[in-house]
Amino acid sequence: MTITLAQVRQQFAALLRRLEGTVPAHVARALTAAGAVLTIASCFLSWTWTSAFPGDLTVAGYPGGLQVLTLTAGVLLLLQVLSAYQLRGLRWLAPSGQTRTLRLLAVGAFAVTWYTLGAIAYELNGLVNLTTGGWIAGVAVLPALYGALALPADHRSTGPAAPAPLWQELLVIVAIAAGGLFVFTYGIETEYGELFVGFLLMIGFGAAAYAQGGLLARAAALLARRRPWATAAAFAAAAAFPLTQSDEHNANLGVNILIFATVALGLNIVVGLTGLLDLGYVAFLGVGAYTAALISGSQFSPFKEAHVPFVLAALIGAGVSVVFGVLIGAPTLRLRGDYLAIVTIGFGEIFHIAVNNLDGTSGPKITNGPDGIPQIPDISFFGFNLGAAHQFGSFTIGRFSNYFFLMLIVTLIVVAVFSRAGNSRIGRAWIALREDETAAEAMGINGFRTKLVAFALGASLAGLAGTVSAHVTYNVVPTPYVFAGSTAPNSAFLLAAVVLGGMGTVSGPLLGAALLYLIPEKLTFLKDYQLLAFGVALILLMRFRPEGIVANRRRQAEFHQSDIPAQAAGPEDSVPLSQAGA
Repeated sequence: MTITLAQVRQQFAALLRRLEGTVPAHVARALTAAGAVLTIASCFLSWTWTSAFPGDLTVAGYPGGLQVLTLTAGVLLLLQVLSAYQLRGLRWLAPSGQTRTLRLLAVGAFAVTWYTLGAIAYELNGLVNLTTGGWIAGVAVLPALYGALALPADHRSTGPAAPAPLWQELLVIVAIAAGGLFVFTYGIETEYGELFVGFLLMIGFGAAAYAQGGLLARAAALLARRRPWATAAAFAAAAAFPLTQSDEHNANLGVNILIFATVALGLNIVVGLTGLLDLGYVAFLGVGAYTAALISGSQFSPFKEAHVPFVLAALIGAGVSVVFGVLIGAPTLRLRGDYLAIVTIGFGEIFHIAVNNLDGTSGPKITNGPDGIPQIPDISFFGFNLGAAHQFGSFTIGRFSNYFFLMLIVTLIVVAVFSRAGNSRIGRAWIALREDETAAEAMGINGFRTKLVAFALGASLAGLAGTVSAHVTYNVVPTPYVFAGSTAPNSAFLLAAVVLGGMGTVSGPLLGAALLYLIPEKLTFLKDYQLLAFGVALILLMRFRPEGIVANRRRQAEFHQSDIPAQAAGPEDSVPLSQAGA
């Protein structure tokens, strides 16, 4: 039996209607506020008697580990309740109504609290390991949950916010960028998997709550209206990330996330804008990496005498990737759909097999086979060696931080190329081919040539990222350049990053790549069940958010058009199309 998203919503709406009005609205708000205060207070109690659970929740007086997330959930819920009381300075928190936001924040507080208690019971073998403080925390969140669910529906459609003075809007943009930096930094610094899962729960429910309340739509409209300022603030916040880190491991994660995200943006041109299913795209990353390794002065390269400067090596790597893209695309891009996907898988496997066999035994000695090309020198610009640590005032910029800044510049270039190409005449032709290739060709678009340009441009961006990747990792081996594997990068992960983040958008693949790179890194505590949990999470997200985390209006309309009649049934179910599925 197939259960549709509309049916799930109808059942959930029926449950909410049964709870609505069971107590007066002012009583429901008071219960929510009291539950939020009790939840906050419970975080200052010890939740377990042993420090065997990560985060040391045995100390009373200040929260630690997962208690911090519960405290954050309680504070957000309390602020939202105060906004519902029309407290001056907080009315802006829910421009489209308070009830939905309060419900999702209350559910989020409940989920984080009981996830923590469940994790304690599971890892320490029983609920007996919970102290009185833990039980108080579990009970304290229940009044907040009931009160929020009992509130009457108050959803309303709102127009765009009135323009504010430029300095006020710039302050809001800076605050958004700083908040994004804080959230990313906290997520990447989580020391154990249980905390990272709680972090994902907190972020997921919080984002959904503010999306339903219309706050995210207001923020998105502001960022779109002030796009140059927003872009500058975003990259300034990203550049500040290495300065917040004292551990080079986190900087290493950051630079690898940028490499993965940049390649995903290149794939987004092929898949998201043009609609071509490329399942061997990671091979172009490998082409760029091997090209840089061969000509950058490694003693294990057959061309070790050639020590090409990085800028020239990057251009050569991107150019060689374009050549491979054209060679593969020219005979295959007349295929469509599944047939093209099969051919691209074949190209990816051919590349992997070829670099494995160019070892001097099975073929010419070029790539050293499975051993790869090690000892790739660090990049140097005018005497500034990126492989060495540098002191700037009180800040020490280590090796991976240097490469983070370099990769940030490359990402900025790729974002600019993607944005300009997507909004150009060729970009509109890509979208036309994606929507209906036959109709587009009937209108005069040369389908083959247009798709070939997309294929070549996507390949060049992946090759450009590959040239940096070779220097970051010191060596290039064939292992990562496969269709599927347990860790990124591989073609399956790249495609998942584009689909998960939101096809055809700029920020979507960046966010999807960050999540897909961090989740396997942080879920190592699941051991043999890591891929199972990861797969279940992807299935649920694609089931209930098929357009991706960050989706453009066209794709939201495509996936949620069938929900429009059901939304017209009542005020609670009437959701603007821009918020459908949030």
